[in-house]
Amino acid sequence: MIKKVSNIPFSGTAEQEEKLKAVIEECKSDKSLLMHVMQQAQEIYGYLPIEVQIMIAEGMDVPLQKVYGVSTFYAQFALSPKGKYNISVCLGTACYVKGSQQILDKIVEILGIGPGECTQDVKFSLEACRCIGACGLAPVFTVNDDVYGRVTPDKVADILAKYK
Repeated sequence: MIKKVSNIPFSGTAEQEEKLKAVIEECKSDKSLLMHVMQQAQEIYGYLPIEVQIMIAEGMDVPLQKVYGVSTFYAQFALSPKGKYNISVCLGTACYVKGSQQILDKIVEILGIGPGECTQDVKFSLEACRCIGACGLAPVFTVNDDVYGRVTPDKVADILAKYK
């Protein structure tokens, strides 16, 4: 089943649509270029909302299910926009054992979004990842390039307040 993933209304511009249509026009005769078109679409829009997937499917004359299947199979594709501040919580073994799930739960509680989502004001997006390579600092989460280690749930609100 194909569903709208993002809680943010789609707001593509005419300029973005023209760019995507040009890419599709250039590639539509070769269905093996579907991933290339999807990559270009993500560069244009920053993510692949269902509205963009429909444009790709119709323009490339492929089933929408195929576009959706590719976009959900490959980690390089995002179905929701990224916020100005992208938060990534490590759920790798070391972090998980040290309480990263509680950190993630606290962020979800504070921001009102789950992993893979973005706040309505597009200020924060949230991801859960497997390992960020800072096991000695477990549990760890990042806000863009800022790394926060040895975090406890009671520290989360103060950390996020720096970005509000």
